[in-house]
Amino acid sequence: MVSMKNLFCIAIMAMLGVSSSAVADKSDYLMPEMAPAPKDNQTTTERVQLGKALFFDPRLSSSNWISCATCHNPALGWSDGLATAIGHGMHELARATPTILNTGFNKFQFWDGRARTLEEQAVGPIQDAGEMNQNMGELIGELSAIDGYKLLFEAAYPGEGISEETIGKALAAFQRTVVTTESTFDLWVKGDEGAISTAAKRGFELFEGKGRCVICHSGFNFNDNGFHNLGLKEEVPDMGRYNVRKVAVLRGAFKTPTLRDVTLTAPYMHNGMYATLEEVIEHYDRGGDVEEHLSPNMESLNLTKQEKIDLLAFMRSLDSIKPLETIIPHLPQ
Repeated sequence: MVSMKNLFCIAIMAMLGVSSSAVADKSDYLMPEMAPAPKDNQTTTERVQLGKALFFDPRLSSSNWISCATCHNPALGWSDGLATAIGHGMHELARATPTILNTGFNKFQFWDGRARTLEEQAVGPIQDAGEMNQNMGELIGELSAIDGYKLLFEAAYPGEGISEETIGKALAAFQRTVVTTESTFDLWVKGDEGAISTAAKRGFELFEGKGRCVICHSGFNFNDNGFHNLGLKEEVPDMGRYNVRKVAVLRGAFKTPTLRDVTLTAPYMHNGMYATLEEVIEHYDRGGDVEEHLSPNMESLNLTKQEKIDLLAFMRSLDSIKPLETIIPHLPQ
């Protein structure tokens, strides 16, 4: 018999567009070859080249000091290794920098999902006063005065010119190429039984069973594109998704992050409060710390010490065998 609590969970998850069933077929966890792109911004070599230059160019900020890569550093899991981000004028922001690994597969962008496309997301931090603090009109003028950029924009978007739209499209095109690569877990899913340890295999069973992780961390990208309040202790509560969509269950709810390459992207949670995955596992094992607005998916797990070790072994198996490498481009002059 299904309990009233479980029925409530299923109803809430249905409202948020989240599947309530665990993934039964291991092949569902295999990564697609490419992130999908919209019809008006199909991925091409020229667009990726332009987007990559823009991504690493500090001239996109008003200070000419902050680039997209300042916070999304490829050497730090395409994040910054800080609990919360540092923006314009060395101002500390309220939220952690999310990795952009596999963000091209996400249905929502930013921790609170306020952007629905990468194109929209890409230009947000540029203009945000707390982040890059750049006036878009001034940026377009600066880029238009650089011969190298004029050539790159024309090659990538013939006849469209340099505009907020083409800047966003180019940055999105590059970000869609920032993806995790094959992991030992993937090799195991493909049939190599020796690719992961016995502990990791037990951890996967926990992940889909007693640990209840798969309820939110589902599919090949190990996220459900949903938003959940995890019961985190915060001195100043952040309303998260509720600021975008005024639904009571979304108070303090944040987007589920991918677990791929998860050991590279510490600290964890939207506020960077946990430095290690061990701390994260302990939090979930407790069922969270704050009951107010807590996601109905959160409950005490009562994991044993060995089960916690096994779950960690599984998560480590999701790391890329050869993490994505990138060459920092020469910037257009």
